[in-house]
Amino acid sequence: MRYAFPEGFLWGAATAAYQIEGAVDQDGRSPANWDVFSRQPGRIYNGESGMRACNHYNLYKEDVSLMEGIGLHAYRFSIAWSRIIPDGKGAVNPKGLDFYSRLVDELLAKGIKPVATCYHWDMPATLEKKYTGWKSREMCDIFAEYCAVLVKALGDRVEMWSTINEPEVILSAGYKSGVHPPGLKVELKEYRQVSHNLMLAHGRALSAMRAAAPRPLKIGIVHNSASVSPTMETEGDIDAARHEFHRLNSWLLEPLVKGRYAEDLWNEAGNDVPEIQDGDMECIGAPTDFLGINTYFSGLSVSAKHGAREFEKWYPRTMVDWPVTPDTLYWTMRFVHELYEPGDLYITENGCAYPDQVKEVNGTPIVEDFARINYLREYLKGLCRATQDGIPVKGYFVWSLLDNFEWAGGYQYRFGITHVNYETFTRTPKESSKFYSRVIQNNGIE
Repeated sequence: MRYAFPEGFLWGAATAAYQIEGAVDQDGRSPANWDVFSRQPGRIYNGESGMRACNHYNLYKEDVSLMEGIGLHAYRFSIAWSRIIPDGKGAVNPKGLDFYSRLVDELLAKGIKPVATCYHWDMPATLEKKYTGWKSREMCDIFAEYCAVLVKALGDRVEMWSTINEPEVILSAGYKSGVHPPGLKVELKEYRQVSHNLMLAHGRALSAMRAAAPRPLKIGIVHNSASVSPTMETEGDIDAARHEFHRLNSWLLEPLVKGRYAEDLWNEAGNDVPEIQDGDMECIGAPTDFLGINTYFSGLSVSAKHGAREFEKWYPRTMVDWPVTPDTLYWTMRFVHELYEPGDLYITENGCAYPDQVKEVNGTPIVEDFARINYLREYLKGLCRATQDGIPVKGYFVWSLLDNFEWAGGYQYRFGITHVNYETFTRTPKESSKFYSRVIQNNGIE
């Protein structure tokens, strides 16, 4: 059986600046919040940091050649704010802009579409110290000014942009569990205010980018939706799962696409609602060109009779202890489309971590990551089903092009379709990269 994707489907891979670039002291980059956070004892697995990472900053041409070899249509990368405006606002560092300009030119020369993310969790440390990150509304305009600088410099060649990556994780990990910068555990009312500020920052950035752009751009935002699946494909279970998806995701998604908070969730919040100023919701709800969704697994199985339940501990899991739920991409895309109708959709991250190792066969280094191949095959079947149901999914970006620094998890988790030796920076394409290459060539799965 062949699982065929629509003509023109965009196949890509994704990375993030702090996770791969390294070179933290090079060419005028200032310390980022993650540099500071990583130096705090006990914050990161094994005391590691992104100081060296994959050295992509100096090896980007080699990495673009890897992309060309796989046959990628597109490459989603993020831009390090502290390389562009070292103080967070004010003077622009031309060497920082030049790096991304060279990267974009290299991608275009290889026929690869650059897809840029303005903020993937790393900001200049000076900003986080002064404003406690996104706790301050002042950050909204500062962020918008930074985004305008980016599109003025790169918008002539980069058409597709996202403002913020995963506001849900910025909130939950940075202001609830404290495992990401700024490492806080705030009360619920303040948590919701930070949430509002993040969405307002997106809206302000969207407006500033459109005003500064040298040509029309495609601008969106990337969410990490809390994914759920119906236990059985019955009308009752599907309705129950859709309701649970609304409950878990609408606080952020409904303002984005409808310019208002979901009435039921707002009423439930009582006195713990954020302060909203005139014009905020119109700004947040300004039309975007696409919605990116990052999703790796369904956290809950939902039935009309038994409600939402976590998957059993013995259910198949990846190295990060995430359950392997192949129908995730289908139900997530379906529920997003049915509940919010945001228009064009992209899977901007999806992948899995396993303890991959390089071995030699007849003198050739290989990485036999068959579990990842099976994961990708089964998940992509679900995504194909979504496109066949008429859901406007326009592309898929595997996470990740390279093994990399996985935030609080350090270097223990390997998500890449390319193995990286963190001592020598040697890249070894895994068997999954060959599988993914065939998927791209065939625009589907045989």
